[in-house]
Amino acid sequence: MRALRLPLAAACLTACAASTPAAQPAARPNQTLTAVPGISVGHHTLTERPTGCTVVLTPPNTTAAVDVRGAAPATRETDLLNPVNAVQVAHAIVLSGGSAFGLDSASGVMRYLEEHGVGFAFGNARVPIVPTAALFDLTVGDGRIRPTADCGYRAATAASTAPVTDGSVGAGAGATVGKSGGRGRSVKAGIGSAAVQLPNGVIVAALVAVNAYGDIINPATGQVVAGVRNANGRGFADARALLRGGAVSFDTGASNTTLGIIATNATLTKTEATRVAQMTHDGYARAIAPVHTPVDGDTVFVLATGGRAGRADVGQIGAVAADVMATAIVRAAEQATSVPDVPALRDLR
Repeated sequence: MRALRLPLAAACLTACAASTPAAQPAARPNQTLTAVPGISVGHHTLTERPTGCTVVLTPPNTTAAVDVRGAAPATRETDLLNPVNAVQVAHAIVLSGGSAFGLDSASGVMRYLEEHGVGFAFGNARVPIVPTAALFDLTVGDGRIRPTADCGYRAATAASTAPVTDGSVGAGAGATVGKSGGRGRSVKAGIGSAAVQLPNGVIVAALVAVNAYGDIINPATGQVVAGVRNANGRGFADARALLRGGAVSFDTGASNTTLGIIATNATLTKTEATRVAQMTHDGYARAIAPVHTPVDGDTVFVLATGGRAGRADVGQIGAVAADVMATAIVRAAEQATSVPDVPALRDLR
């Protein structure tokens, strides 16, 4: 019987192989902010300008913190995240274009969350906590078109746990970088995201809207990825060299800002999350030059969902957060698409 079974088995295997579709390549793991379980992200883009907003919705009891380093921030509800204040959590974070006008996006997100029963209960009311930061993109297209409460509501409605779409979408739709030589020599940027899972199961992920005055630098090589172009439009002048030559002035108005979010499944107190936010700014410094200037409103939020119980190594998370943020910043340039008069990196290549 054994002698008969072997040929039959071989014939079966041959037939099965012939009738089975070719194996599909393994799906690429989620390497964006939504790699952290419970985090969802939605964009809404106003393509007629372009501008837009990006909304991050959090699972219950997500600890939140913020650190603002730029001298020209446009923010809302960030004082609540100070460790000395009572509120420990955020129900959503909003990043928006439109400068201070864009802060109105948060009102739409609050309406969405209230409709879904999310927020602190006060009698018959629920008050969602939605810290928000906006970047200045009013010089790209018609500055009278700005994100509104409806934009925030639509972004919240669109939020999902799917991998985040990078590039010139949402809050990054009108983002540019390399403005030290004037807007006419700038390059398009946008949204970037990246994530790392450590051997102990801790996930650290970043999302960033890059609208920096400075250039984007590849930390691995020290080379300019995207930034102020040479006067002939070919290649990059390198803002660091322009600075040393005295050719850069910061008397240009506050028309920039890089807005970032770190999410982790670690359990952190608000004080610990604040330390992570502070350390994450090192990622800005590695990947943007110059950074934290008088004309930038650079801000980092941190969200700790607590999905992984146990004591967290805050130093480890903060150091990894800086590294992941730098990766996300570079990706924001690589995935951007051009707008009239402002080319993207893919066009220059």
